[in-house]
Amino acid sequence: QVQLVESGGGLVQTGGSLRLSCAASGRTFSSYNMGWFRQAPGKERERVAAISGSGTAIYYTDSVKGRFTISRDNAKNTVYLQMNSLKPEDTAVYYCAARSMGTTKYDYWGQGTQVTVSS
Repeated sequence: QVQLVESGGGLVQTGGSLRLSCAASGRTFSSYNMGWFRQAPGKERERVAAISGSGTAIYYTDSVKGRFTISRDNAKNTVYLQMNSLKPEDTAVYYCAARSMGTTKYDYWGQGTQVTVSS
């Protein structure tokens, strides 16, 4: 079992930055691939970024490439999402999720944190 708690959301102006954190419980954090997802009102949830257990493999959806950076600190059981040059279309609830290595499904989810970018 993994419990995930996100923090760091808030209200920011266009062009601003936020850093999301996701703290995980458990002693096997490095065995999980981690992802950040977001869901805006009326839209489907989308995967924004993902990182492998070792941190060597990273994925970004096209709309955030060059603006967002995912990272992890396995010693602190935490994954981060640094978001720069924020746009109003980045407004959404952001979730972190954990996926066991060798599987394709994210089994564990946080409660979400709201990010609002004003124009």
